[in-house]
Amino acid sequence: MEALLSIHDVMPETLDRVEALLSMVPVSARPGTVLLVVPGRDWRPGDLARLGCWQSRGLELAGHGWFHRAERVRGWYHRCHAHLISRQAAEHLSQPRAALRALLADNHRWFARHRLAPPELYVPPAWALGELRGEDLAESPFTYVETASGLLHTATGVRRRLPLVGFEADTPLRALGLRFWNRCNRGFTSERHPLRIALHPGDAELHLAGDLSQTLAPLTRCIDYRTLF
Repeated sequence: MEALLSIHDVMPETLDRVEALLSMVPVSARPGTVLLVVPGRDWRPGDLARLGCWQSRGLELAGHGWFHRAERVRGWYHRCHAHLISRQAAEHLSQPRAALRALLADNHRWFARHRLAPPELYVPPAWALGELRGEDLAESPFTYVETASGLLHTATGVRRRLPLVGFEADTPLRALGLRFWNRCNRGFTSERHPLRIALHPGDAELHLAGDLSQTLAPLTRCIDYRTLF
């Protein structure tokens, strides 16, 4: 099986769990795995060296917010999103448009400042873009942006809708909802619409750990999202 594989919430405090998740991925499929890095955390030289090592092994780094935590909950949509999906992770929903434009620029600069290959892909925390518009993304330093529905090529505005499965089920109710979501999305998978597998650092200890193992076991290759455009 081929799929687009990403690991979210890569921070200094999650690196060991990220490594454990990578060990669950078949060796042949590990190159091309995308690691979603949160720059605003307390990164130490050893942590940065670990990111550089992963890059040298063929893994790709992508931008993922700044702190990965909403400063506050703004409005009814954010309240619903936090309750049903993101908890406090939807950082973009708590900030105005100008601040988000600056966040994208700061995120991209952080990688080069630490001698890491600058990312082409940006994924907003919890896939929530907030007040950002198409023109903001086109003017950003990122070539691709991922949302819950799929991938966007920022310069052209071309979108590719892609099915998505995830396993971050910290309650039995969320496990039930995610299992249904995953089943539906697998049904939309085709050669033109390959599956996205989104992992989070704690997934192997949560309610869908068995589903996670079954999903990763047949993976043979990570698809390069660039080829979709």
